[in-house]
Amino acid sequence: MLTFKNYNIADWFSFYRIIAAPVLLTLIWFDLRLIFTWFLLISYSTDAIDGYLARKLKITSPRGSQLDSFGDQITLIVGLIGLFYFENAFIKTNFVLIIIAFVPYIIQMFIAYFKYGKATAFHTYLAKLSAIVQSVFILWSLFFSPEYSLFYIMIAIGLLETFEEITLIFMYRNWASDVKGIYWALRDKRRLKNK
Repeated sequence: MLTFKNYNIADWFSFYRIIAAPVLLTLIWFDLRLIFTWFLLISYSTDAIDGYLARKLKITSPRGSQLDSFGDQITLIVGLIGLFYFENAFIKTNFVLIIIAFVPYIIQMFIAYFKYGKATAFHTYLAKLSAIVQSVFILWSLFFSPEYSLFYIMIAIGLLETFEEITLIFMYRNWASDVKGIYWALRDKRRLKNK
């Protein structure tokens, strides 16, 4: 995944999010909230760009899907670290709810690594919606202040998406990328071949 041979333009946008992570962490370290938030916005923007380019130019690949997922996970973690640092009072107040939301996600990651040896890259519609809501909530919180209605929506969609991912892991014997959701998985020839 991190060998640069034959990287296409979509892969480079995904890779940007990975190399931007240390820069973002440095900005947190120096307490540069506004600069961190703008750079985080750029990282989130590349997530929308790489997927669009891959589909438009017909350059999708399993490697690209995995790179995209890895970049997404790192950006989410860095965004949450920033939120934890800059909005610590909010995190402390809602710590139990945040843990309840994260435990299924951690379980999903363990199941995926145990079964496939790597993270999933299903890129379901729910996952895309969840990523959008997460990024909007984090950016809104950092530019302004945390909005509780958005926070609850993010938690609810995140839990639904995680449970769908776990279900898909059990539906696919072998690793597969770009599955739109359970409805589409039921008709996916890749899954039927694995029976």
